[in-house]
Formats: sequence, C-alpha cells, structure tokens
Amino acid sequence: MADPSIARFRRVVTSAYAHLEERRQEVNDLNVFPVADGDTGDNMAMTMRAVMEELDRLDGMAVDEVGRTRLVQALARAALMGARGNSGVILSQIVRGAAEELASRPGELVDPVLVASAFASAADAAYDSVRDPAEGTMLTVFREMAHSIARQLAHLEAEKQRLDRGVSEEQQDAVLAEVLEQAIADGQQAVERTPEQLEVLRESGVVDAGGYGLVLILAGVVAGLRGENGAAPEVSHHTPPQASLPQHEDSRYRYCTNFIVSGSGLDPREFLPRLEGLGDSVLVVGDEATLKVHVHTDNPEAAVALFEDIGEVANLDVGDMREQIAEREARLGEGGRTGALAVAAGPGLDRLMSELGAHVVHGGETLNPSTYELLAGIHQVPAEEVLVLPSSKNVIMAAERACELSEKPARVVAATSQQATLLALIELDPEAEAGENAERLERALGEIRCGGVAPAARDDAQGRFRKGDAVGFVEDEIVAFGGAGSTLATTLAELATEAEIVTVLAGEDAPISLDELDTHVPDGVEVEAHEGGQPSWWWLLAAQ
Repeated sequence: MADPSIARFRRVVTSAYAHLEERRQEVNDLNVFPVADGDTGDNMAMTMRAVMEELDRLDGMAVDEVGRTRLVQALARAALMGARGNSGVILSQIVRGAAEELASRPGELVDPVLVASAFASAADAAYDSVRDPAEGTMLTVFREMAHSIARQLAHLEAEKQRLDRGVSEEQQDAVLAEVLEQAIADGQQAVERTPEQLEVLRESGVVDAGGYGLVLILAGVVAGLRGENGAAPEVSHHTPPQASLPQHEDSRYRYCTNFIVSGSGLDPREFLPRLEGLGDSVLVVGDEATLKVHVHTDNPEAAVALFEDIGEVANLDVGDMREQIAEREARLGEGGRTGALAVAAGPGLDRLMSELGAHVVHGGETLNPSTYELLAGIHQVPAEEVLVLPSSKNVIMAAERACELSEKPARVVAATSQQATLLALIELDPEAEAGENAERLERALGEIRCGGVAPAARDDAQGRFRKGDAVGFVEDEIVAFGGAGSTLATTLAELATEAEIVTVLAGEDAPISLDELDTHVPDGVEVEAHEGGQPSWWWLLAAQ
C-alpha cells in the first residue's frame, strides 16, 4: 500500500488537537510544575495547532508527492516554530524525535515496529531537550507510553508487528489504534503515579498537567485512526480538589521569553550557560539552522541580544508570568474577536480603561513602558486581534515594534494621551474585526481635543510663570497660567468651545478636590469628572 494522503494525516492530527482542546481548561487548571510560565494546555494546544496549520498548507497532496522525509521535517519545524512555554517546547521535541525516526526509514510502512521506534526516539529527544529532567512530569509519562508500545511488540502476531504493503488503510489504522490504545491505558497509569514522584504535585493534590495533555492528544490520535465516527479511548478527568486549588510554583523571574533564531552552524549547547546567567527554566532546542529558545528572565532584551550577531531573531513571544493566574485572561477565544491594550499611569485611569474592556499596561511615572512589556501585554489580551493605544507620542514607536514582533495580529491606534485613549475606548466593539475597530477609534480620536493642567517644573524663560505655578494646555499650546483654580477655569473654557462635554481626570496631587470642582467650572460648560490618580498632571482634560 502506498503512503496515505496528507488529508489522512490531517484527520488524525485534527482529532488529536480537538481532544486536547476539549479539555484544555482542565489541563490549565492542573498546571503547577515547573513554574507558572503560561498555561500548559494553551501551550500544548498552540504547538498542535501549528502542526495542523502546516498540514492545511499541504492539504490535497499525497505523501509520495511531497516525500515522507520532507513532510515529517516540515511538521517538526512547524511544531518548533509554534511551541510556547516548557510544555510546548517539550512537545515540539517529541514531534521532532518521532519525525526524525520516520524520515530515517522512508521505505518502511508505518506499522507497530516503526511506531515503537518513533516513540523511543521521541522520548529520547524530549529528555535531551531538558537540562535537568525531573521525573513525574510529561517526560515520564511519554517514556512510559513508549515503553508500553515496545512491550506490546513481543505479544503481537507477526503479521501485525510488520504490516504487509498489501494491507488496506482500514486494517493499518485498526492495528495502530489497537497498539496506541494500550499505550494510552499505560499512560494514564503513569499520570496517576506522578504525584508519587513529584512533591509539588503531591502537596497540591493534582497530577502532572503536561502528562495528562499527552494522553489526551494520543486519545485523539486513536479516534482519528478510527475514522469520522471513531470512538476515542476513555480518559479519566483530572481536576484539582476544590478545598485546595493548586498554587503555581513561582519563578523568581518575570518574563517567559520564547523566540526563534535562524542562522548557520548553530549549537544549542553553546548558549545555555549565558542564558542561565540571565534567568532560569532554560531550553534551547533545534539544529544548526534553527533554534528555539525558551527562558524565564527579567531582561528579555538581554536574552535576545545574545543572538543578534549570530543569526536572525524572529517569532518573539514574551509573557508576563506575574499576570498569569489560574483563570488568566488570555484563554483563546474567550474575549471576543478584537481586544485593546492601553497604556496608563494612575489607579483611576487603570480602572476606567479596564471597565471599558481594555487590558492595561502600567506606564509608570514617565508613562514609558518597554517594547517587551507591551509585547507581553498583547499576548495577555483575550482576543484574536489586538489594538494598542499607546497614550503618549513617546510610546508609539515601542508599540509599533511590539506589534511587529507579536505573532498575534496587532496594530497601533495612535492615541497620544491617556484621556484620548479613555474616550476612544468607548467606541471599541469586541465582536467586530480589528480593521473596523481601528477606523472607529481613529475617527473618535479625530473628534477629541485634549488638554491638561500641571504644575510648572521650572521657571518660564519668558517670565510668564514660576516653578510650581499652574500651567494650562490645549493640545500642545499654553493657554493659561497662574493659580490652580483660575488656570483650570480658563483651560476648561478654551477647551469647551464647540464641545458638548469635557471629561476631567483628577491627578494624585490635584490641589482642588472633585467635590470642589464645580466652583471652578465656567458657566455653560458640562463636565464629567473622575479620579484618575495620574502622576505629574493635576488634571487631564478631553472635550468631545
């Protein structure tokens, strides 16, 4: 029998992905080891999806047309490129190890003997990818499933061990499903034993999330082999006890950093010591042409810089582990089609923007987050596409760079002040696509006039005001100065020309409380006032 069509491979991989996807939340909730570097179910699902998308690209072709070696190499590379977090990277190495074994034996039909060899190579590749492998993890579970297949060979009839080329696709799939079903049963037993092997699992009352995810993937493979209405082996549910929900073991570092390095003559081992000097949970896998790098660090820029003179860095993904909780916001598909990332400084502004549906990156005293903080924020927005509102002219370039680096579709809507960002967010429609939302928000920004009142940082060179005096602005033009109350009133009057309403956001050091604000609002000017809590500016103002 000739090698099957790619459509047949895709059916099996799609089924595997679907079975993991069905319980992805359950896998996420079990995630306590090794660290909270993202959710295990999400990371494994992204790796599987990358393989599925590569098969989509090749769909309609036959394996003998593409060549089995080329096919499995393409799938291994797709898994590597799509991997995220420890669990995703390890899964990509399982795919790579199996692919290399299949590619090394192109003349053999895929039968239990070849599957046993592929699983053995995959287990070795997974263990080799981890500097200090721990038992009681997905490594252990996959090794036990590989051993299960090897043990079964001794008890299989000879005609099932090595399939004849005259066997039908249905017979081939049935034999493989039979062998894999037993491996799944043994894998479930290995999952059940993981708390005995790993103290953090035992203390949390959970099994290993990655191992459980692997069993689900293999159950999906069996269902795919059995055809459109094929039954998957039953896999026991695993949920943490409600009385003691698992606590993530924290990394001492903040950012889970992943990227691809393309070049020539690359040696994964060469970079391990330098990366370990920057963080922990280091994984460097791949070959001489392509490396996948994973590290937990407080300085993603330094990790990237190690490779800038060696090859091209791409597919950068930075996740803020301190923002990740059991029900973290970035569950795929839960936040609608388009989400927003906004930069803010001040607890009131943070709350107001969040209430309008934005994920907020804290800009600090200078309202100047780094590219990597913005990139991490983009990946935490629970939506398919993201609009980034930088809230400052000085943040636009960093925001554009973060959008370029992001694998999730993202684009900048150039709001140049916090008050402009706030009013533009009112127009966000999570169910509409990003392009339509960008047009709506940009149109809103074009109708907003911004201003503010702040204390002068120094004496005016023209002698108009002294350090500490109030200075009022409309856009970038000074329109008033002197006392706080009179300057606020004049600035409001100037800003309110042809406007229906003026939004006032009081800063953390505003000398006039919101309760007293009405006495300084000019007649005929309608205001909507909120506590913004922003530094530097006594009042941020916006008119519509």
